[in-house]
Amino acid sequence: MSQSPTAVSSVKFADNASTDVTTVEETGRIQSVLDALHDADCRAILDATSRDALSANEVSDACDLPLSTTYRKLELLTDAGLLEERTRICTTGKHSSEYVRTVEDVVVTLGTSGEMGLEVSQHARPTSEQ
Repeated sequence: MSQSPTAVSSVKFADNASTDVTTVEETGRIQSVLDALHDADCRAILDATSRDALSANEVSDACDLPLSTTYRKLELLTDAGLLEERTRICTTGKHSSEYVRTVEDVVVTLGTSGEMGLEVSQHARPTSEQ
C-alpha cells in the first residue's frame, strides 16, 4: 500500500467507564493497520477471534491456515493493535497464548490536502475477560 504524504490517526480506546480519544501522528502505525487489513488471512483471523479468544492452533483450524502462517499473521495483527494476546490458564499447568480481536471498527478518511485519518474503535471488555 502506498503511504500518504501526511497522516493523522485518531485511536479510540474504550474501557468500562469511558472512551478516551488519543491522536497519533505516526504514519508507520497507520500503515501497519492498513497492511493488516489488506491481508485476506488477517481479516479471516479477525473474524474468527471476534467472538471468542482462540489459541494459535484453534485459529489455524478455524481459518484453514498452516500453523507457521498463522503465527506470522497473529504477530502482524498483535503488533498493529488489532488483536490482544492473553495467557490461557490450564489446570494442567501448561499455559498457552490465546488471541482475541480488540477492534470494533476501523474508519479511514482522506482530507482535502491528502492527509489520512484512521479511527480505530476498541471493544469494551468486562474485567472478568481480561
